[in-house]
Amino acid sequence: MSVSACLTVADSKRAFHAAFPYVIGPLYRRMVDELLVELHLLSRQSGFRSDPLFAVGLTQVFDGFAKGYRPEQQREPLFAALCASSGFDAERIRAQHDAAVAAVGEHSLEEVKQWLAQRGEGAPEPIAGVLAGIDRPDFHYSRLFAVGLLSLLQRARGAEAVEPQALREAAHQIGESMGLMKERVDKDLNLYASTLEKMAQAVELMEETLAAERRRRERQAQEKLAPPATANPTGESQGESGPAAEATPPTAPQGG
Repeated sequence: MSVSACLTVADSKRAFHAAFPYVIGPLYRRMVDELLVELHLLSRQSGFRSDPLFAVGLTQVFDGFAKGYRPEQQREPLFAALCASSGFDAERIRAQHDAAVAAVGEHSLEEVKQWLAQRGEGAPEPIAGVLAGIDRPDFHYSRLFAVGLLSLLQRARGAEAVEPQALREAAHQIGESMGLMKERVDKDLNLYASTLEKMAQAVELMEETLAAERRRRERQAQEKLAPPATANPTGESQGESGPAAEATPPTAPQGG
């Protein structure tokens, strides 16, 4: 990947908006802005590699936070524009993600834990090469790396039967065994889980609000199509004075 040495965050943002000239809903603007800045900063790090673990982390973060994005057909163009704004190839990242997930999905959770803890020893490609690269002296950690670790654990056979908190704890321990700062991995994964939960709640509320608005419009449309109320046979509206009304004796007062 070749990125100009003079590329700034503002340049990346301009490139993004040129590639994605659509209005972004308020619920998703912060996610987009944070990913724009994060990808820009990563692209400037000499020790950073756009490898399958990064691809898994980035794809997981985007897909998690962009769940419910409307219109749906703009979701992939949004991902492509985010990647391209800092020199990444969205199609390549999706392909790396798919290959890594497929490799992990054929093995048990315990096997995957062992690979991760042993820097890829015994793991299939592309996982083995990525994990071995962690020993590089210029290795650059990012939160996408931590999310990628967690995501690989979640895709292993049998992981669906394990509590989410237990999987996060396993990722914390594996990160520490790799020589990563446990506090940093803990902070990144806990923040990711909590933000994802809040985002899911916000999306659910948004969808409920849209559904309620849709039902209200449908009721209004049906009311407009309904026939007018049948007129009173006497030609008089209810509540008017008339012979029938006058013939009704007043109610006698109580008591006395």
